[in-house]
Amino acid sequence: MAAPVQKHDEVELRIDSLAFGGNGVARLDGFVVFVRRALPGDLVRAQITKVKRGFAEAHAVDLLEPGPDRVEPRCEHFGSCGGCRFQDLAYAAQAAAKHDQVRDSLQRLGGIAEPPLEPIIPAVEEFAYRNKLEYSFTQTAAGPALGFHRSGRWDEVLPIETCHLASALGNEVRRAVEAWARAQGLPAFDQRSHEGYLRHLIVREGRNTGQVLVVLVTAPGDLAGSDELVAALRGFPEVRSAHWAVNDRPAEVTNLPTMLLFGEEAIEEEFLELRFRVRAGSFLQTNTRMGEHLYSLVREYAALTGGETVYDLYSGTGTIGLLLASNALTVWGIEQSEESVACALENAQLNGIANAAFFAGDVAAAAEELVPRSGPPDVVVVDPPRAGLSGRGLRRVAELSADRLVYVSCNPATLAGNAGELTRALGYRLVKVRPLDLFPHTPHVESVALFAREGA
Repeated sequence: MAAPVQKHDEVELRIDSLAFGGNGVARLDGFVVFVRRALPGDLVRAQITKVKRGFAEAHAVDLLEPGPDRVEPRCEHFGSCGGCRFQDLAYAAQAAAKHDQVRDSLQRLGGIAEPPLEPIIPAVEEFAYRNKLEYSFTQTAAGPALGFHRSGRWDEVLPIETCHLASALGNEVRRAVEAWARAQGLPAFDQRSHEGYLRHLIVREGRNTGQVLVVLVTAPGDLAGSDELVAALRGFPEVRSAHWAVNDRPAEVTNLPTMLLFGEEAIEEEFLELRFRVRAGSFLQTNTRMGEHLYSLVREYAALTGGETVYDLYSGTGTIGLLLASNALTVWGIEQSEESVACALENAQLNGIANAAFFAGDVAAAAEELVPRSGPPDVVVVDPPRAGLSGRGLRRVAELSADRLVYVSCNPATLAGNAGELTRALGYRLVKVRPLDLFPHTPHVESVALFAREGA
């Protein structure tokens, strides 16, 4: 279809739905237009920013008529901070849109006409759900302040008073560090000039244990006022671990080696009946309550009876594999990161789990090499990065010939692509898929899918 618009045109559009990624979807004489900052039901005046074969992109310049699910956002910085862009959309509508996005991806990208999609599991908490937040320092007239990058800007940080995705405790810890920084007169790092000292603050919480870990990231140089910082953080009995990291590069990196300022090297968090050590750089689901729902769903789909050999691929710090171990004969976890494998082994020891082993290496190749040692798997669980499984990696997973394949996805598009190949060419059928909303007010959606080997 020839495009009925050109770049810079302004058109009136009624928004039909949300696309994956968060843009509104409208149609102009059947031609699809993706509209930034527009919600379902809105009537907007939009300016075309890009025209491609088959679709156009635009941004809303005027809201002519609000849709029925528009609500007043809670955040005073809404629209400037890009962290939670759907606070102006009623939560039930957010969850419904994410459910539809998973179905649409499986149909369009996976070629599955009638996906066996179960209802989305909505978030337990709409706000204050994150157990980890990373803040950036910026210089203000009042001194250094903490906040988030302004939407679309790499060089500008928006100071905040309250983040509604953090807990009340997390906000208080951030304010205490900000007050310490101002009292010391320490300058914030400037991303343009590369001058200044204070760069980032990371606050991690064990929501089920009440333990907090804090990391301060600075440019090179002595940490002036370190005793006062320790005193400020010790004012919170929940803060069990405080670290200092130095970033000597221009890039904004926070996963760095750290020096312990006080307390323990790690804190602990509980998921279901197990405890997990959380270090400064450890991966952990950032929504504890919904992480428990996700892990419970993996357990349900794995349907273990006690005699199965389980491969946990992309095992990270071992959370999924260890939670499956009590119902399995053996669990074998494979993860590329050696640091994550060390954490997984530590977590196995912490929980007294003897039937789980973890190895570092290329996931697909190591899984194939593991078969002679462990025997073929009955169940394979994969939790790949956003890019999903590559064609070669997917084929190697399928060649393991497990009766059940449980796929944990953070990207409906790559899940759909992998699902299409598994069902068309690699001998599996899609039994069921269930989305979960771990990140309210953002475009992100998780899913757990169950595949069964044909003839199993």
